[in-house]
Parts: sequence; C-alpha cells; structure tokens
Amino acid sequence: MTQTRRLQIVLALNIFMLAGLFVVGFSSHSLGVLAASGDYLLDSGAIIFGLFAIYLRNQNGEQSRATLVVALINVSLLVIISVTVTVEAIHRLRNHTPHIHALPVVLVSAIAAVVMGIGAFILKGDGDDLHMRSVLLDTVADALSAAAIALTATLILVTKRFFWTDSVVAIMISTAIVYQALILLRDIMRDLKT
Repeated sequence: MTQTRRLQIVLALNIFMLAGLFVVGFSSHSLGVLAASGDYLLDSGAIIFGLFAIYLRNQNGEQSRATLVVALINVSLLVIISVTVTVEAIHRLRNHTPHIHALPVVLVSAIAAVVMGIGAFILKGDGDDLHMRSVLLDTVADALSAAAIALTATLILVTKRFFWTDSVVAIMISTAIVYQALILLRDIMRDLKT
C-alpha cells in the first residue's frame, strides 16, 4: 500500500473520531478527551499537509524537503499541544478538578484506542521516512492516550471519585509524547541540515 493511501486511511480515521471526542469531552468535563479532540483536529491538518508534501516530493523527485518540513510542523504541534495540556492539567490540580461523567469517556476513549491502533498498524513499516515516522508517532500516541484515558475513566466510573486522575494521566501522556517528539525532532533537524 502506498504512503498516500495509508495517510488517506488514517486521515479518515481521525476525522471519524474528531466530532465524537469533542462532544463527549465537552459534555463530560474530561480534559483528557478534550485534549484528544484538539489533537485529532491538528493531526488531520498535518496529514493533509503531509499528503500535499508527498505529492510535491513525487513531482520533484526524492530531493524535495517538503516531507521533512511537514514532519517538523507535525512534531512541533505535538509539543505545543502537550505543553498546553500539561499547563491546563496543573491548573486543574491546583484549583478544582470538575466532576467527570465517566461512562461516555470510557466508551469514546476505548473506541478511539482501537481505531488509532488500527491506524498505527496501517502506518508501520516506513522506519527511514521521517515524515511517516512523525505520523506513526502521533497515531501511536493517540492510541496510548485513548487507552490511558479509558482506564482512568473506568476508575472514576467504578469509584465515583478520583477525578484528579484525569489530569494526572494527561500530564503523564504529554510527558511521554514530548520525550518521543524531541527524539524525532533531533532526527528531522539532522536531515534538514544535510
């Protein structure tokens, strides 16, 4: 399957999940789910730019740096989203964590974990292409984030307490994403210099 086709499938999966995550995140007061919906929106835009970059690369030959630039943008957006989520999570922990309606969070997050897991499976296999690695990293991060949110929401659903765990999980996920994004950013910068 071509890179273009795989990206088109993952774009469709992102768009499929976007509206459901936003509605559930807003109505349930879950920072984790709201952050995920914003991430999926940015991911969709990054994939669209990536498709355009692949088109340019295919037109201009392998020397085009368009895919590296898109990978750089994608990784930078991941870092910005992660920092924003961390700041909001810390704010909630210091002040007041709202009551989270856990059942819809469990359902939508479990579905998102499965859908993004399928997306990661579709994307795997382009280890040398930094653009595809950036999209794969983003998709794996989305799947893991959704799984962690589903587990946290299950804890909240069962205990009717521990609302603060939503913010703690958001910080943990953001930290892991930033760590991986910085490694990828180093590789992108190295290739842009050559």
